[in-house]
Amino acid sequence: MGSTGEYESQRRVPVPPSKPFLKSLQARLKETFFPDDPFRQFKNQPISNKFLLGLQYFVPIIEWAPRYTFDFFKADLIAGITVASLAVPQGISYASLASIPPILGLYSSFVPPLLYAMLGSSRDLAVGTVAVASLLISSMLGKEVSPTENPKQYVQLVFTATFFAGVFQASLGILRLGFIVDFLSHATIVGFMGGAATIVCFQQLKGILGLIHFTHETDLVSVMRSVFSQIHQWRWESAALGCCFLFFLLLTRYF
Repeated sequence: MGSTGEYESQRRVPVPPSKPFLKSLQARLKETFFPDDPFRQFKNQPISNKFLLGLQYFVPIIEWAPRYTFDFFKADLIAGITVASLAVPQGISYASLASIPPILGLYSSFVPPLLYAMLGSSRDLAVGTVAVASLLISSMLGKEVSPTENPKQYVQLVFTATFFAGVFQASLGILRLGFIVDFLSHATIVGFMGGAATIVCFQQLKGILGLIHFTHETDLVSVMRSVFSQIHQWRWESAALGCCFLFFLLLTRYF
């Protein structure tokens, strides 16, 4: 027992000295907003190098473009063809969800990855539109302007909404407020993803059943009311074709 007590006293971890409040607050703010310490590379550098490093930090293509080789190009070409085979029909379908012309969906699938290749730093990040955002745009703006009766004004509202969404997202990035996501629980994120997938699936009933007029609401009751109140307009050809494609997609997962 005596040797055990001596061993525990020798292994006891000393309590770190307390820091002043301002230094502790400064350290916590630095850890929260600047965990990667982006200003470390600027220390003890001349002004010309600081300008070049700053330019490379905000425009990473300046750093890696001189080291780009033909082998990288071949790999990027294969990856680009693979992603394009998915992005082209995906962009058209997302444009349909947002009630905008399909060509705009193709632009949204091509332009964002091109800009991110010049301004981004991640090699494994998918950039572009998502189904939930497209559906929310149609749901919110469709209450103000009809996409069928006044398509020009509706598209202008879509451009305005996406512009301010981009400004808001860029502001969050500049202010380094990404840590806010850490406060979202896992259950909240899973619930959001499950609810979003359910909403998108219900909205696809419009295309599967061949309906022309469909609700802009996203709740279950409104969607079901819109579906069953138009039973006389259901098209069995669209339903059969849609179910066959859905069965094909589910079946190819196992091959």
